[in-house]
Amino acid sequence: MKKAFILIFLFFPILLMAQNWAVQGADLNKSVADTYVDSVWNGISLPDAYSGEGVIIGITDWGFDYTHPVFYDTSMTNYRILRAWDQYKTSGPAPEGFDYGTEFVGKDALLTAQCDTSNVYKYGYHGTHVAGIAAGAGAGTAYRGVAHGANLLFATFLISEQAVIDAFDWMYNVAQQEGKRLVVNMSWGLYYMDNFTGTGRIGKKMEELTDLGVVFVTSAGNNGDVNFHLKHDFDTEADTLKSVFQFASGSPYQYGQCITMTNSEQKPFSFAIQVMNNSYSTLAISPFMSTANGDQQIDTFIVVGDDTLEFMADIIAENSDNHRPEVRLKVKKATSSYRFGLLVTAPSGIFHAWNVIELTNGVGNWGASFIAPNNMPDWKAGDAEYGLGTPTSTDCVISVAAYQPRVVMPYATVGGAIADFSSFGPTIDERPKPEIAAPGKGIISSLSSFTTEYSGTYNKTITFQDKEYKFVSLSGTSMSSPFIAGVVALMLQANPYLSADQIKQILIETARQDNYTAQTTSAQFGAGKVNAHQAVLLALQTVGIEDFSPIKGEFTIYPNPSNGTLFLSAAPLSTTPFVEIFDITGKKIFQQKVVAGVNQFSLSTLRSGYYVIRIVDGEDIIVKKWIKN
Repeated sequence: MKKAFILIFLFFPILLMAQNWAVQGADLNKSVADTYVDSVWNGISLPDAYSGEGVIIGITDWGFDYTHPVFYDTSMTNYRILRAWDQYKTSGPAPEGFDYGTEFVGKDALLTAQCDTSNVYKYGYHGTHVAGIAAGAGAGTAYRGVAHGANLLFATFLISEQAVIDAFDWMYNVAQQEGKRLVVNMSWGLYYMDNFTGTGRIGKKMEELTDLGVVFVTSAGNNGDVNFHLKHDFDTEADTLKSVFQFASGSPYQYGQCITMTNSEQKPFSFAIQVMNNSYSTLAISPFMSTANGDQQIDTFIVVGDDTLEFMADIIAENSDNHRPEVRLKVKKATSSYRFGLLVTAPSGIFHAWNVIELTNGVGNWGASFIAPNNMPDWKAGDAEYGLGTPTSTDCVISVAAYQPRVVMPYATVGGAIADFSSFGPTIDERPKPEIAAPGKGIISSLSSFTTEYSGTYNKTITFQDKEYKFVSLSGTSMSSPFIAGVVALMLQANPYLSADQIKQILIETARQDNYTAQTTSAQFGAGKVNAHQAVLLALQTVGIEDFSPIKGEFTIYPNPSNGTLFLSAAPLSTTPFVEIFDITGKKIFQQKVVAGVNQFSLSTLRSGYYVIRIVDGEDIIVKKWIKN
């Protein structure tokens, strides 16, 4: 049995990447036309029409309305949500293998439950809107989602790293039981969880499931227009980094700011807080705290006049996954007249810091600027680069930027530019991200009928089974991510044997460039704007890899592709099967008996390319394709 737990350092807030910024005219029907999704639906120049049938899209989020009519098919008769796991609901039963939360299986249970439990976001709406973009059937409106023929899984997860990992495992198990490919959408992220190289526990779990055929899609983030990031090369720049960090405002749950910091591998650094008045005159400076002193949790304070200012720091001397020192520093602002400076010293290394809001309910993700006052020339301002947190920084994930879709007006075509909020890449280890861009500004989709948090206007209201349901316009990379998840489902319906790596590469190779993409860097748009029709066409032309599910329920081959080590898992055997491997010329290059359990084959000496694997089990011969990287 697996139990969820909350880590002291890795508090996990679900990222609210949607903003209630109304943009008229960006209906889903116009977005699908802009990306040629409608051409896929109609089967134009394709062997068939595709809507995501036979594929499961898992949505990890909160604010699900299980009763919304968009989760039926286009005829509004067949219900498409398979299951939901509400990790907050304590009544049970929990999913098999877990001992917390409540799983709802099938139409009757889901409609009886109606929606997920009020949690840290109260009765929210984010998940319903996101799911409607990925796979909503429109309920007779123009707001039909990309893969409206796909099935759905919903996971409302606790604020816990382990809970997210459990949600991934649960979705994979269900997909295996259903015998369908799985796409997981993550319209959330954080700047002080896992690590910025995507190699922590969550990143490793996603890499593991990617090797088993799961495709992960995530939003790039919504801090693109905020100078919330600092970079400083201590090998070449001044010994001390100095910057003023501003405080975000507007949230009723605001505690203060969270400054997350890291340096190069095995390069310790020291930091302090400088308290200043409104004119930036120094009032007090804290002692310097160093990552060289080992893992620490520091709860300290500075007395300034009649005020006591609290600072809390979680210090990791060296993250075991990427060997970088890491600090999460939380600062509470007692009075509006105070200004706070960050002071950092290090003997060497390339230092990064991010300034994001800290809320009292444990969530929060939007940034506030680092600034250099005009009268302080040796202080450093922030930038919007390296704005990718977790999970979008993980290598296997498809990271999605947002742009405003083109809208054809009576006398002109408007839109097409990158959304000003869409976060910049690359990752801090200089990997290019995001990979692709999709419509994410002013996207009209379904609203939870149970929400207590939405206060904006409605774009459309319909009646289904004597109840009103709403559609609203939201903006964010939260909206662009499910758009890509839907496109991936279309690709997998066309070719269910594609690997996750193949899917990512196809999206990159078929991306559309235009005047707007040419005006920006790849750190904003990635490869360009998604072209769903070309992506599906190339998917059909690509030789896929057929080994993401057990062979006849007895054998499983993984990973595929592989760098050379191949595993074959066999159920208890009554025969003595053997495995053969052939190259593309048909020449047998390997043969070995198979035993019950996990068989490991070292094939690192083989050239990269395609191979054929045969499992001979008595009179049965099972043939599979395999790629050696």
